[in-house]
Amino acid sequence: MHLTPVPDPEPPALAGKEPSIAGLERYATILRINCVRMLAVAKSGHLDSSLSAADIVAALYHRELRHDPADPGWPERDRFVLCKGHAAPIQYAALAEHGYFPRQDLMGLRKVGSHLQGHPDMNRTPGVEVSTGSLGQGLSTCVGICLALRLDGLDGTAQVFGVLSDGDCQEGETWEGAAAAAHYEVPNLTAIVDYNHLQTDGTTEEVMDTGDVRAKFEAFGWDSVEIDGHDMGAIVEALRRSRTLRKPAAIVCQTKKGRGVSLMEDRFGFHGKPPSQEQATEALEELEARLAEQEEALQAGAASGEGGDGGS
Repeated sequence: MHLTPVPDPEPPALAGKEPSIAGLERYATILRINCVRMLAVAKSGHLDSSLSAADIVAALYHRELRHDPADPGWPERDRFVLCKGHAAPIQYAALAEHGYFPRQDLMGLRKVGSHLQGHPDMNRTPGVEVSTGSLGQGLSTCVGICLALRLDGLDGTAQVFGVLSDGDCQEGETWEGAAAAAHYEVPNLTAIVDYNHLQTDGTTEEVMDTGDVRAKFEAFGWDSVEIDGHDMGAIVEALRRSRTLRKPAAIVCQTKKGRGVSLMEDRFGFHGKPPSQEQATEALEELEARLAEQEEALQAGAASGEGGDGGS
C-alpha cells in the first residue's frame, strides 16, 4: 500500500492563485489522505476526529489564515490554536503542505524522537502556536493570546482562530473563557466548534449533552452562527465575516466524525483507534478516487477559464 504523502499539492494550472471553493475541497481531500496514511503507519492516534475538521482546516490554512512558513514568528500573523489537540494529524498535514517541515516527516507521527507527537507541541513543531490536549483549556488560551496582542497593539490586524470539539464544550473552563472574551470585549477571536456529536463513550448527547451551543455562545455575548461544517462555501463566508465583527465570534460547525471515509463516517467506535491495514486501503481508494475527480474538474475549469477564481 502506498503510504507516502501526496507529492503534488497544487495543479500547475492553478499555481499562484487563491484557491476557489472547489480548490479548497481538493485540499481538504489531500489533508484527509495524508491523515489516513499517517495513522496507518503510526498505528495509533485519532483519525475520525481529524477527518471531521478537514474542511475547516483546509479553509483556514489555504484561504483565510494569514501566516508565513518562511517566518513563523511574524508578529502580525493570525494565530491558530487546535483546542482539540487530539486531532493533531489534521494540523500536521496542513503545516506540511505549506512547507513548515518536509511532508515525509508526516510518516514519523507518534514515533520516538519525532517532532510530530500525539498532541501539538509548540516547542518541537514549527507552526504550532500552543501545546494543546487537555480539553477545555484551548479557548481560555485563545483569549489570553488576544489580550497579549492588544498589549502589543496587534489586535487590529492579527485574528486568533481556535478549533474546539464537543468535548471542549463540555468543560467549564471553556465557558469561563467565553465569559472573559465578552467581558474584555475581545474583537479578534473566532471560535470554531467542530460539533461532530461522537466521542469515546457514545454520542455527545448521551455523555454530557451540550444543548444549543450556538445559543449558549450568543447568551455569553458573542456573535454566533451555525453552519454545515462540510459546506466549504459556508465555512469561508463565516470565517471572513468573523474578521469584520467588533466582538468575539463563534462558528458552530455541524460535522460528521470520519467525514470522507464511508466505513467510519458518522459511526461510533473509531475514536482514538487507527485504521487497520485493510481499512486504510479501503479509505485511501475512496479518497484517491475523489481526489482524481476533483483534479479533473479543476483542470477542466482552468482550461475553460473558470478555475481558481477565488470565488464561490
